[in-house]
Amino acid sequence: MPKTPPLPWLFFSLSGRVSPSAYVLAGLLLVLAQFFPLYQLSRLEPGTATSQNWALVFWVVLLISTWSSFAVTAKRFHDFGKPTYYALISLVIGPILLIVLACFRGDPGPNRYGKRSNAPAEP
Repeated sequence: MPKTPPLPWLFFSLSGRVSPSAYVLAGLLLVLAQFFPLYQLSRLEPGTATSQNWALVFWVVLLISTWSSFAVTAKRFHDFGKPTYYALISLVIGPILLIVLACFRGDPGPNRYGKRSNAPAEP
């Protein structure tokens, strides 16, 4: 059984490939990460120090999750044998692309981005 790659690889690296299920699960986790500070912020009185702190947390999470989303999307494109710059397209046509990437399998065997889905590329 193949070794499970670490989460930093999934969310921050542009190397390797991911399957549709890993792509969807990573996306859901990123949405939850963005939702939590927004939820906390909605519970507070606007303009308080605590609400300002949660607003800052939200913006930091948003920046980090934007990169993470790009990295996971790039690896999903790698599963189709496509280069990283295809992930830039997702910034324009994101919702449609999300459905396509979540529903279709990638290349069935090795390709130039890795031997299999859900693993970093080996040198």
